[in-house]
Amino acid sequence: MMRVSVRAVVIKDNKLLVMDRDRFGDKFCSLVGGEVEKNEELTDALIREVKEEASLEITNPRLVIEEDAGKIYGLQYIYLCDYVSGELMLDPESIEAKISHQGKNTYRPRWLPISQLSTAKLLPHELKDLLLQFINSSFPDQPVRLSIAKDSEL
Repeated sequence: MMRVSVRAVVIKDNKLLVMDRDRFGDKFCSLVGGEVEKNEELTDALIREVKEEASLEITNPRLVIEEDAGKIYGLQYIYLCDYVSGELMLDPESIEAKISHQGKNTYRPRWLPISQLSTAKLLPHELKDLLLQFINSSFPDQPVRLSIAKDSEL
């Protein structure tokens, strides 16, 4: 069974919601989201993950990218969402908060200014390039398929 995950594209005040990661010294950022649980609807998982990882309420999820990230990372469904409310922080009860507390593999949600996206280490690179393209023009009406090369850094 292939892993299925959801990710959120949330833009507020010309800033993109990202998760800063420091994985044992490897620093990068990614979109907020995570694995879909058994029998969970994709959008329900998305709302849950954004709440756990960023303490934010979102609405109007619209599927914009279907990413095939290979055997390890599986299928990623990426949704453009509207910010509703909340102050940015990890939910203290989330697995990410518990892992971060140990100090070697940390998660920190933040608002990344869109003006800094082109130079940010947002992974995977192919997704960052696609997001830049959409932000500079418009997000698609129909989901775009994105396949990540097997040797791509994730």
